[in-house]
Amino acid sequence: MKKLLISIIFLLTIGISATKAQQIVSPSEFLGYELGSRFTNHLKIVDYFSYISANSSNVIVEKYGMTNENRPLFISYISSEENIKNLEQIRQDNLSRTKISNGNIPTKISIVWLSYNVHGNEASSTEASMATLYKLITENKDWLQNTVVIIDPCLNPDGRDRYVNWFNQVKNTPYTANPDAIEHNEPWPGGRPNHYLFDLNRDWAWATQVETQQRIKIYNKWMPQIHVDFHEQFVNNPYYFAPAAEPSHEIITNWQREFQSEIGKNHAKYFDKNGWRYFTKEAFDLLYPSYGDSYPMFMGAIGMTYEQAGHGKAGLGILIENNSELTLKDRIEHHTTTGLSTIEMAAKNTSKLIAEFEKFFDNSKMEVKNYILKGDFSKISSLTKLLDQHEINYFSAKENTVKAYDYYSKNTKNIQITKNDLIVPTNQPKGKMMKVLFEPETKLMDSLTYDITAWSLPFAYGLQGFSTNSELTTSKFLSEENKKTNTVENAYAYIHKWNAISDAAFLGTLITHKINVRYSNADFSIEGNNYTKGSLVILKNDNEHLDNFNKLINTISTNLNETITAVSSGFVESGFDFGSSNYTFIKPKNVVLLSGETISPYSFGEVWHFFETQLKYPVTVLNSSSIGSVNLLKYNVLILPEGYAAKNEELESITEFTKNGGNVIAIGSALNNFSDKKDFLLKMKKDTITDKKTPNLVPFKQQERNYLNNIITGSIFKSIIDTTHPLAFGYDSFYYSLKLSGTSYKLFNEGINVGYFPENATNISGFAGSKALKDISNSLLFGIENKGKGQLIYMVDNPLFRSFWENGKLFFANAVFLN
Repeated sequence: MKKLLISIIFLLTIGISATKAQQIVSPSEFLGYELGSRFTNHLKIVDYFSYISANSSNVIVEKYGMTNENRPLFISYISSEENIKNLEQIRQDNLSRTKISNGNIPTKISIVWLSYNVHGNEASSTEASMATLYKLITENKDWLQNTVVIIDPCLNPDGRDRYVNWFNQVKNTPYTANPDAIEHNEPWPGGRPNHYLFDLNRDWAWATQVETQQRIKIYNKWMPQIHVDFHEQFVNNPYYFAPAAEPSHEIITNWQREFQSEIGKNHAKYFDKNGWRYFTKEAFDLLYPSYGDSYPMFMGAIGMTYEQAGHGKAGLGILIENNSELTLKDRIEHHTTTGLSTIEMAAKNTSKLIAEFEKFFDNSKMEVKNYILKGDFSKISSLTKLLDQHEINYFSAKENTVKAYDYYSKNTKNIQITKNDLIVPTNQPKGKMMKVLFEPETKLMDSLTYDITAWSLPFAYGLQGFSTNSELTTSKFLSEENKKTNTVENAYAYIHKWNAISDAAFLGTLITHKINVRYSNADFSIEGNNYTKGSLVILKNDNEHLDNFNKLINTISTNLNETITAVSSGFVESGFDFGSSNYTFIKPKNVVLLSGETISPYSFGEVWHFFETQLKYPVTVLNSSSIGSVNLLKYNVLILPEGYAAKNEELESITEFTKNGGNVIAIGSALNNFSDKKDFLLKMKKDTITDKKTPNLVPFKQQERNYLNNIITGSIFKSIIDTTHPLAFGYDSFYYSLKLSGTSYKLFNEGINVGYFPENATNISGFAGSKALKDISNSLLFGIENKGKGQLIYMVDNPLFRSFWENGKLFFANAVFLN
């Protein structure tokens, strides 16, 4: 009887499981149309993954965040039923391998993370994520016995829906494969970037965007052995998969390179069988640390990019160079194949994957033992926030003298460590990633690379960096206590420092609350404290229109955790008294930012994001085509992002705006609107050798590399700063700039050279071509041309680039508020 009862229960269990499995339908059945016959909007994708989770014991869906436009971010966990029940234990065991957490490691489960649609208009990959999920749990369950697969079907829902909604509005029915048709030509700004028009595949390390910040948090909870980033490229390109191209960072292990190749060979097996074209080892390198393949690589995983032809050009189908049609169905099938092939390789090589992954996190033999950072506490605090996001540990150290390499002088010398210094040791789980982010110079094996070649965080954050091979006795880093504001009813004035972007955010908040503020044009001291140029002075006399002045000041400073100092008199101990004309009244700024065709969406987005998320100060976005029909005299500041190319009538409007007292901020290539033109001082600097018309005798195959002599690919240069000008208030007499191109401009004879590169200036980190380097010496960085009552403010290098070069942002704030 007992055996009969057990048999009945067993049969019932099989029946229930079979019924549940039968309930699972394909994406096409669920959506009501054949997958690849149209694009699926984000909410339908959420619905399908949720449906699978509700009907399969192999899948769990977890929401991990929201986008700027309130679309959900979610991942799904796919594994065997037993592994799903033990998911938290598997996660903890895996973190033990990285030394992030302590404990036994009984499970031998590898983790594969598949990320889709980081670029919104590369839309086939999200469609493929649904097909991959379905095939995995219906046809390839065996792989799930020793593997947990994590699928993030859409990293950029805002960009994807921007593209999909546009496409559905303009496409023909049936669609046309003619590449001239509107459905194959996206309008500005395109679906590639996120809400703030940032490239999320350049943001992994800098974590400036909400999508990245939320994703990094959950990525750090899992630390997979394999991570794949699915992309699309130009329509005539064959499929790309690993192994990656050179250059790659030296921190990457031989095993990581070898296993990339093994995975590539497995993909090739399937592509060969189907006669699909593909290529490897070209174009896509592993140097820049903020990609979806390099960031995981530096975190111990096998990080890979897969590139399918298509992106925003291909639509549902497009004619390509061989006169065949590339369809969305083709693109889905290719991405589904490589996704499944990757999981197959993980399942077959779990033991080796796990063993090599664990080895990666032994950092005890790294030559540099500690990075030491000195500087203003607000800048150190800004850096610690980034380190916290990546769960990188940092400390204070016992006061001591130690031998260290100085980033500024490029010499090894004895330095004094103080309690205010930030110490970041390398012997911690993410020590290798730390090396990549903190080292003064990245070892460049090949100058032909896909992105910038310098990013050292001490330079980016305006801190003096040192590295030492010595061990240090460390203690918990004490973050600054909540700052106090000594507001008093009889205060004559309040004073606030000016040397960090948080100070500009404080100023912006004061102005939006109708508090009148002045800034000092000279250093001064009062009541025992010293203040530098640019310090904010908030006079009670200037704010008699506010009945709650003291209370409002206290509330704002407390909410922003900013210290302001009350003084009882305007009589200073040194410098100028507060009634002097040396304290300039800051007028509220009505700022307009140009957008639209010809303008770089990224540069526009950087400015937009800066105002809305850091300054928190209002900005009016104006389509550039409307300049002639809008009364610009309503505004004080006009911002021209990179790429802006003014028509003649637009340039006339801009010039008139400036003559009438407006300030124009031109960024990067927007300087071309004024360069070498009548009535403007700006002149491009050209190397005399380059200018000579000589026959091009360079062999064709060498011309790409020969071109490198003329360019600069994101390199760091030291500039000289005129700290007496308001544009430079808050800075030292030198500044390390991230130079993004080889374009240089002559120093002004009549204008103001606020920042410039001196004689024999050279790159201290990153690649610079020999011919481009010649033009850097004695060239402009930041300049001002007075035009009537207003100013043209030229920013040759973009201080807001990707929002990660923190130390440049105060220049931009100065241009907005202090000029």
